[in-house]
Amino acid sequence: MVTLDTIREMMAQRLEEDKSRVFVEVTGDTLEQALEDASVQLGIQVRDIDYEVLQRGANGFFALKKKNWFIRAYEMQKRKSKKEEAQAVAEEQLEDLEHLRAAPDRNGSAHVFCASDGVYLKIAPPVGAGSPATVKDANEKLRERGIQTVPEDLIRQLVKQASGEYVKVGPYRHNPAGDAMMVVDITDQDMKAWLYATPPGPGGADLSADMIITFLKNNRVLAGINEQRVRDFQDNPVYKENYLVAEGVKPQDGADAYIVYNFETDRTKIHLKESAQGKVDFKELNLVQNVVEGQPLAQKVLAQRGKGGKTVTGKYLEAKNGKDVPLPLGKNVKLAEDGLTIVAETNGQVLMLNNKINVEPILNIEGDVSLKTGNIMFLGTVFISGNVEDGFSVKASGNIEVKGSVGKSELDAEGDIVVGQGIAGKNEGSIRAGKSIWAKFIENCHVEAGEFVIVSDGIINSNVTANRKILCQGKRAAIIGGSLSAAEEIHAKTLGSFGGASETLLSVGFDPKSKERLDSLSAMYASAEKELEDVQLNFNTLVAMKKQRKELPEDKEAALKKLGERQFILQTQLEETGIEMKQIQDYLNTLKNRGKVSASVKVFAGVKVAIRDITEDVRSDCKATTFYLENGLIRYGKYQGPDEDMKRVPSGYTAD
Repeated sequence: MVTLDTIREMMAQRLEEDKSRVFVEVTGDTLEQALEDASVQLGIQVRDIDYEVLQRGANGFFALKKKNWFIRAYEMQKRKSKKEEAQAVAEEQLEDLEHLRAAPDRNGSAHVFCASDGVYLKIAPPVGAGSPATVKDANEKLRERGIQTVPEDLIRQLVKQASGEYVKVGPYRHNPAGDAMMVVDITDQDMKAWLYATPPGPGGADLSADMIITFLKNNRVLAGINEQRVRDFQDNPVYKENYLVAEGVKPQDGADAYIVYNFETDRTKIHLKESAQGKVDFKELNLVQNVVEGQPLAQKVLAQRGKGGKTVTGKYLEAKNGKDVPLPLGKNVKLAEDGLTIVAETNGQVLMLNNKINVEPILNIEGDVSLKTGNIMFLGTVFISGNVEDGFSVKASGNIEVKGSVGKSELDAEGDIVVGQGIAGKNEGSIRAGKSIWAKFIENCHVEAGEFVIVSDGIINSNVTANRKILCQGKRAAIIGGSLSAAEEIHAKTLGSFGGASETLLSVGFDPKSKERLDSLSAMYASAEKELEDVQLNFNTLVAMKKQRKELPEDKEAALKKLGERQFILQTQLEETGIEMKQIQDYLNTLKNRGKVSASVKVFAGVKVAIRDITEDVRSDCKATTFYLENGLIRYGKYQGPDEDMKRVPSGYTAD
């Protein structure tokens, strides 16, 4: 049966809930707009908002005057299921346990609370290695409040239990006129609330935590109440001093957007590499940061939304959102599909120029390649205005152009290599081009070109290989010493030297790379064939032994199995090698160009000319001669002038 007292309790409970609810009052052209504004201020979803309409909006055709919607909005109170409540209690207990574990050691304590309905005693347990409270501690607290009627046995029992809860231990002659008094002071632009309390007089009641919280809420303190400090005040009251009981939440402005770079933006920094032995190679400065097409170069981190704050009175404090930053898009870069990642559009060097990310497909080296620059490795074309000093290397996926000279160095390019002054390799230099090589001269160097080697002055004591032609034409266009191989033609003004001081071997009519591969395969085939003979001999011996004895020892059986497996591997290897050798031989036999060697001025005695598989030693000097193959013999023919290939220039150049 519902009684009047039941209704009063329900109304009182509803009143307390309403007081504890933080609300905002907002206006809007429409109800939806007002609710969206309220959701931002309260920091919750619109679906979780409960509201009261203080003024209905009017904006229709028949409305005499436009009215905005005016509502009071607050968070909807959600009833928790028993399972959720149990889980919340368990989580709270776990948090308390973790807090106790992390808390410093603290002795147990006794607390006395005088209420209108009696005297209460609380024995707090110790924390960590702290000492427990004693009966003496409890009696002292009771005597301080003038309480002497509590039975000793009850005190001992509570001290033993140390439950940490207030337990009623006796009556109290209450004098309402002596109750403790309190006032609240809201300061710091409503961001702090202070409690000022006066001690109770004779017969007066103490201030409980519930009383303090209710008092605060009735005096505009609706948010940020520190319930732990309020409970501490109940146990150990602080009178005639301002006691902080609530703090507002300051708004937090959102972080600005920023760019995370995947490369070093400061070009002045040098990254030296240390070897496994602890040595530092000062030639490897790693100043060039290579990137490939599609490689992520930077990512933008979006600006963050600000988090609104609240005063202790429940007022919403707006926060600023973070500022945006533009994407530093320069040349040869683009945005990925996510709209935040900057990727390279081409291979090259990534640089920050004018605060923008650029990928440069050409690397310009002002001056020499030396200790100042270190070795160069670049995914693009390299242009060097000076020289390449001894001991340094330049590697590029595009072209390499050197305005000066190249010393005992290593140059390696997938495209062309152009050297303005010449190459002096000192018997250790190495030049390799995927396409063609141009130079004023080549001396004491190892050179390989995928197409042409074109020299104006001459080639001296070098090993030069070209998959098409080696061409020398200039005032001193001589080939002296060394071994030169070209698939189609070798051409110069003079070949060899007076007296044959330096051996000069000129080979044409075959693909040098294919011939080199064929020689390698032939060596491999011979080695495998010899090993197979030995394996087959041992295998056959063990097989014969097994036939005689019907059975072999374990080690012999294992050896037989191993020999059988090796025999199969070698037979397969010989078969595959033989197929590749035949393919190369067929290719070499079907080459259309038969190859020729030409000298427009003179060929000195001692020069060796090899056309395909025929070799000729030049026994006497001859003038203006072209060597060619006819009917299995090398013929000395009339000099045939150079063709249009002699006028070839590197990509991006003109014949003038």
